[in-house]
Amino acid sequence: WRCAFVMLLMAVYWVTEVIPLSMTAMLPAILFPILGIMKSSNVARAYFNNFHFLLVGVICLGTSIEKWGLHRRIALRLVTIVGVNPAWLMLGFMSGCSFLSMWVQNTSAVTMVMPIVEAVLQQILKAKKSGCSGKDNPNLQLEGRLITLHIGQPSLECRKIIPPACPASGICLEYSFLEESCLNLLVCASVEASSNHKDRMLCKAMCIGIAYSSSIGGITTLPGTSPNLIFSEYLNQIYPDCNDINFGNWLLLCLPISVMMLLLTWIWLYWLFIGSDFKFLWQCGGKMSEKEKAAKKVIEEEYNSLGAMRPQEIITGVVFVLMVLLWLTRSPGFMPGWASLFPNHSGYMTDSTVALMLGFLLFIIPAYGPSRKYEAMISWEEFQALMPWKVALLVGGGFALAEGTKESGLSLWVAELLTPLGNLPVLATITIASIIVTTMTELTSNAATSNIFLPILAPLAEAIHVNPLYVLIPTTLCTSFSFLLPVSNPPNAVVFSYGHISILDMVKAGLGVNVIGLLAVMLAVGTWGVPLFSLNTYPDWAPVLPGFNSTMP
Repeated sequence: WRCAFVMLLMAVYWVTEVIPLSMTAMLPAILFPILGIMKSSNVARAYFNNFHFLLVGVICLGTSIEKWGLHRRIALRLVTIVGVNPAWLMLGFMSGCSFLSMWVQNTSAVTMVMPIVEAVLQQILKAKKSGCSGKDNPNLQLEGRLITLHIGQPSLECRKIIPPACPASGICLEYSFLEESCLNLLVCASVEASSNHKDRMLCKAMCIGIAYSSSIGGITTLPGTSPNLIFSEYLNQIYPDCNDINFGNWLLLCLPISVMMLLLTWIWLYWLFIGSDFKFLWQCGGKMSEKEKAAKKVIEEEYNSLGAMRPQEIITGVVFVLMVLLWLTRSPGFMPGWASLFPNHSGYMTDSTVALMLGFLLFIIPAYGPSRKYEAMISWEEFQALMPWKVALLVGGGFALAEGTKESGLSLWVAELLTPLGNLPVLATITIASIIVTTMTELTSNAATSNIFLPILAPLAEAIHVNPLYVLIPTTLCTSFSFLLPVSNPPNAVVFSYGHISILDMVKAGLGVNVIGLLAVMLAVGTWGVPLFSLNTYPDWAPVLPGFNSTMP
């Protein structure tokens, strides 16, 4: 009960944010020793573990990517591949941001991409609208000499010949004769107002797409976002014999989810903000509009300003590719990985070993040739500026809380309390848990949500005698689905600060993306996730509660 009190207190503080999140995470270090739950030395050990080494290594790589501009080259190259049609342009930026967020923090990915997006949007908004003057409007019948115009504010020249009986706003003008020059001016005003509205809608769709794509890309890899890392380390802590989760099989599960979500989110945002005309999907070529020419020009100028690929970018790219390859081949599961080369040290090396080793090298490799003074690829000051110390403390508090629930027996008590839920269909239980987590994460930080729910959901899986991964994987993924509000996560706040979108825009768009994400996760976990993680069988590494036969499926 004392541990339950600490857990409830931390949950309330994390949700309400009455004190900084990272300081709330310090409560176990204060209260566990005072309440006699754990020794201070044991609590301290829980705060810093494998997760933090992985985070340090990934941030080292992210620092080098950002310092030498490799992120700009990747993002701009992806955009030039898809083209400058507004729809394809949006997909290009979303794809670039999603790819970057697989390897760096979601917030960093957004801050890298948004300045480029903003430059392109400003060029689109400034592009001259051509094609108005002298064009006929098929909806106007001059022969009847009675004309009804549904337009915006008429120009000063046109107001001079509008009869006094007509409304000054020009919303509906009816009169017997109109000079042709004035007619063209009014039609042009109508077209320009419509064009400005479309441009604003494009800005909204593009900006919201960047925010959402960072969260979508982050779920793809284990180091891509904090909830994934917290989940991975929680498994190692609570189920030390579980070796089912590694970089490779997580990528196999989540890459299709990410691709599905990205494409469906792109279509959803296009339909919501721009329109339902999807002819662009099968139309190729054609003459570019002024806005497309302006967008293409600024993208080409941005890309050309990068010049030829510098040696520092090449080194960073090599380290990046090497890190991914070593993660994928360490222990792929379907074949022996390079970790098998050390048979006497099985299980000693993890993904954090790889990340930390390559991150360490970036502090040694010279950035320039022998002709210049020695300077490493990254410096401690540059690394420290990007290192999310708040996240490190927040996650450490979650691990300490999880260790406390295990030591105090709270997790076993919760498991026994939740045993009646075994009467529900497994998929229904998982869906309900995922919806609750998705709702909660809109109001609380993603890392805090993971720290709150993991100690509850793991005992739930044990209580209903279901593979814990069957419950923990979908709920961990849903923790990243914070799409509704600017305060839901930092990427949303960064995009919102540019001033193109309102809270209502984000709520409308986020509801649809939440549904898309939930359905994609349920589909994945119920299909290819089952053979990938043997979700249909209760694993040997999970405890069997009294009342269950250990041979039960």
